[in-house]
Amino acid sequence: MKFDRPEQQIQQSWEANADAWIQAIQYNTIESRRIATDDAILQAVLRYKPRRVLDVGCGEGWLTRALAKRGVEVVGVDGCAALVDRACEKGGGCFRAIGYDEIIADPAILGQPYDGIVCNFSLLGEEIGDLLRSLRKAIVSDGQLSIQTVHPFTACQEQPYVDGWKTETFDNCGGAFREPMPWYFRTVSSWFQQVSESGWRVCEFEEPTHPQTKIPLSLLLICQSPGD
Repeated sequence: MKFDRPEQQIQQSWEANADAWIQAIQYNTIESRRIATDDAILQAVLRYKPRRVLDVGCGEGWLTRALAKRGVEVVGVDGCAALVDRACEKGGGCFRAIGYDEIIADPAILGQPYDGIVCNFSLLGEEIGDLLRSLRKAIVSDGQLSIQTVHPFTACQEQPYVDGWKTETFDNCGGAFREPMPWYFRTVSSWFQQVSESGWRVCEFEEPTHPQTKIPLSLLLICQSPGD
């Protein structure tokens, strides 16, 4: 199948790999999640004691459920219908099938303003500026946007440290993933620039690491939207 944009292939990959991803989360087969990144994003969101959170790119809903168990009102949205269906089956939150293009076209589709928004490994495309700008319309003035992504140091390895497309094969996830997925690599400075140009201000910057090797596993940005 030919795609006009890599972002369309990302969507297709999630649809094709939905069952494998659900299994990976259910059986906790991804080491980085077990040892660091799941707890890192959960604690980052809870630190600000939000009452109402939007989980953007919620997948099968693990983070939405984890926050809801701690008394937070959470809405999870994702463009992959199969993952949203699974999230609804498991319950523990409110889940809606909403794609990023829909959010960009009409941010009001997300509902009432939130005091926390989280994007946990869910900003995978090159063109994320319009989405980040649209999310500013869904958050209260002093709310926090929490972004977690693969750490550029870990993802780069011995390749040139420049922005560009890479391919995720899911080899480290376990299970029968059917299709590889393109994703857009950004340097640390590029992440800061992208967030800033979208109208957000980075307030905190964390680098969750592997407890034994001390290699950084993720980049975690806590942002706020200055009043217009």
